[in-house]
Amino acid sequence: MIMKLSEYKIYYIAVLAAVIILMSSCYTQKDKSLLQEEKSLPQYEAWQYENYLLQVNDELYFRLMTTDEDFLKLVNVGGSSMSQTLSYRVFPDGTIELPFLDPVKVEGLTLAQATEAIQVKYRQLVIDAEIKLALANKTFTIIGDAGNGVFPIYKEKMTIYQALAQSGEIALSGDRKHVKIIREKDGVPEILEFDIRPKSIIDSKYYYIYPNDIIYVQREAASFYKTNNYTSFLALITSSLSLLTTVFYFTKFNQK
Repeated sequence: MIMKLSEYKIYYIAVLAAVIILMSSCYTQKDKSLLQEEKSLPQYEAWQYENYLLQVNDELYFRLMTTDEDFLKLVNVGGSSMSQTLSYRVFPDGTIELPFLDPVKVEGLTLAQATEAIQVKYRQLVIDAEIKLALANKTFTIIGDAGNGVFPIYKEKMTIYQALAQSGEIALSGDRKHVKIIREKDGVPEILEFDIRPKSIIDSKYYYIYPNDIIYVQREAASFYKTNNYTSFLALITSSLSLLTTVFYFTKFNQK
């Protein structure tokens, strides 16, 4: 039996449709590359970096230095060294309790401001007191398609790129258009959502990571249908065309 012209048209339309669908199933450079200058991508404004403000439940490393060894031993609970590092928690009322001092309000202060406030009080007891404070819980969390874990903030003004590099990288299935940072501000969680692909992310309000941030990279809804490379893509096309041809001729054979 000779195949009718209309049947050929239906077959080739089906093949063409399959090819178009498969072509849309590949990841592209525009989808996944960072630091792009495409005008079609969001353009973020420059933002002035703000120092981290201490919050309730923060843990602070406290270190007192002085030439008064007797006072230092009292502060260090019998220790004999000239200096010793200890950690203290910021209580729900925003204060921190340190040896020989009334509670000191530190919530909402930068580390430098808190250090100065505590040092002033200690110098009322010991004239040459020097105070060092550091944040003990200086970490951030990553979840989703960019790895999972809690990682240290190893430098000041750590960037989103450096943070993601610690967990590995964003998977191809990760949605770069809707990266989220969950950040607590004034005791209220705030969700910052942004597209990480444009170059304008640099120095924007999404660029720097703060202690206790949670970075969430969700999976693209369409990632199930996409292939990672063109080798997989060509294999998918070949197998799909083969299946279409088999089904088509099987149908024709049964119609004889």
